[in-house]
Amino acid sequence: MYNGKPFTIETETMEEHFSKIIEAVGEDLNREGLIDTPRRAAKAFKFLNNGYGKTLEEVLNGAIFTADTEDMVIVKDIELYSLCEHHLLPFIGKCHVGYLPKGKVLGLSKIARVVDMYARRLQIQEKLTKQIADAIEIATGARGVAVVIEAKHLCMMMRGIEKQNSVMTTSVMTGVFRKEISTRSEFLNLINR
Repeated sequence: MYNGKPFTIETETMEEHFSKIIEAVGEDLNREGLIDTPRRAAKAFKFLNNGYGKTLEEVLNGAIFTADTEDMVIVKDIELYSLCEHHLLPFIGKCHVGYLPKGKVLGLSKIARVVDMYARRLQIQEKLTKQIADAIEIATGARGVAVVIEAKHLCMMMRGIEKQNSVMTTSVMTGVFRKEISTRSEFLNLINR
């Protein structure tokens, strides 16, 4: 389900469209190297967007545990791969997630799975950062959540301005991370070690 509607990706329809795109750039679909390209491209595109077919509940799979800790939990350097919704080109980077538990903690791998679920959708980095923070906050009821994403965007590197070394950084801070400079500073210092 996505936005309350059943979600399926029609691979056959995508194959037809990829065939048309390849022909539109002037290529011959019967050329040896391109014979199976529409099928492979459709399969790859389906995988790159598989986050639409997932829900937060499915991804967490009940891995929320009672814990008496109130100290900061951080998972840093989570790899992420997404597609820019404006050009359908990849952006690649890393995500750092921190939260201050209030009686509940998430299973470690679930934080990375939440990042993947939202990254595997057509995205802009700003929205992705907020979606991850909101999901962690909803799942844990944390006193605060901090998410920082650093990514390189191929839409900026391969076309347009063609700047190879630019990195976009976005952050979302909620609760205590937003209100208390010392908490925010602790998180930022720990992820920059």
